[in-house]
Amino acid sequence: MKVADTKIPEVKIVEPKVFGDDRGFFFESWNACDFAVAGIDASFVQDNHSRSAKGVLRGLHYQLEAPQGKLMRVVAGSIYDVAVDIRRSSQTYGQWVGVILSADNKLQMWVPQGFAHGFLSLEDGTELLYKCTDFYSVAAERSILWNDPSIGVLWPLEGIGAPQLSQRDAKAGLLDPAQVFP
Repeated sequence: MKVADTKIPEVKIVEPKVFGDDRGFFFESWNACDFAVAGIDASFVQDNHSRSAKGVLRGLHYQLEAPQGKLMRVVAGSIYDVAVDIRRSSQTYGQWVGVILSADNKLQMWVPQGFAHGFLSLEDGTELLYKCTDFYSVAAERSILWNDPSIGVLWPLEGIGAPQLSQRDAKAGLLDPAQVFP
């Protein structure tokens, strides 16, 4: 397994060691010992499975209380996955990292606590599996507008047009004055 820092060092890109032949492939998507050695020491309590049509954009989501770290991977299709640093005391506050995760490239992204997360589905029938370090809480959930100009995420919308948003995501507020982490 290879783990690479991004321009925000706490966000990691994980490239698993894939064993494949003409019958198919095998890889470990999570191994607590190997990930801890690579600097991702997490205890997961919830696994989620998401399916989206092409052009669906989910996010930017976070939980202020009971914050979640997330290990994201795609098992069908592809996404543009984004993490935004929302820790006011951080030197990278308001900055973002984005990467294409796909069933073909088998990359994973570690999004630690203290970050807002979102993704754009790049293909119909895209499916994600992701592990969370805390339980989902309706009372704790927050959203930041996906196209907040102060963040400036460069979503790959060519060939997609306007993304499909939930009502909650369409009504999300801006980073300033959102409640964020200290």
